[in-house]
Amino acid sequence: MVKEQTGADRRKQILGLMREARHPLSGAMLGKETGVSRQVVVQDIALLRTEGYPIISTSKGYYLDEPRQAVRLVKVYHTNEQVQDELTTIVNMGGIIQDVLINHRTYGKLSAPMNIKNQRDIRMFMEDLQSGKSYPLLNVTSGYHFHHIAAESEEILDEIADELERKGYIVEWLPYEKGL
Repeated sequence: MVKEQTGADRRKQILGLMREARHPLSGAMLGKETGVSRQVVVQDIALLRTEGYPIISTSKGYYLDEPRQAVRLVKVYHTNEQVQDELTTIVNMGGIIQDVLINHRTYGKLSAPMNIKNQRDIRMFMEDLQSGKSYPLLNVTSGYHFHHIAAESEEILDEIADELERKGYIVEWLPYEKGL
């Protein structure tokens, strides 16, 4: 049985297509690539905008109005008490935490957009966690999780990864995780 793509996965795919594109992408083209109608793409674009993604509409299609960035997927491990330190480390070194992803052995890959790019975003995120509304996704996998981190260059990503490793947050990938 083929697993149907979730809306969150589809929106992540749309973001990926826009990040790779050198020109605006039409709603029809995005719909064809993601297997949905143009109208669903329009709704997805609206949701992505509410999440803070700077998507511009033109007569030729949609494009993501953000500087070209290097992006890296890192696997990390830490406790709930270390969440703020992890986020602060990444942001202070010039990184943007695009999402959080877990690889659950029963449910598979689960991800959630974060788009944390400054101290204000970190403060708001931490306030939401501390209010008791919910718990970090890392709790589902005993502290192990992944982040797509964006930065202006590969060199900055290297520095971020080195600092996360120095703090003991970076962990080795398992063989079955290589396809993430």
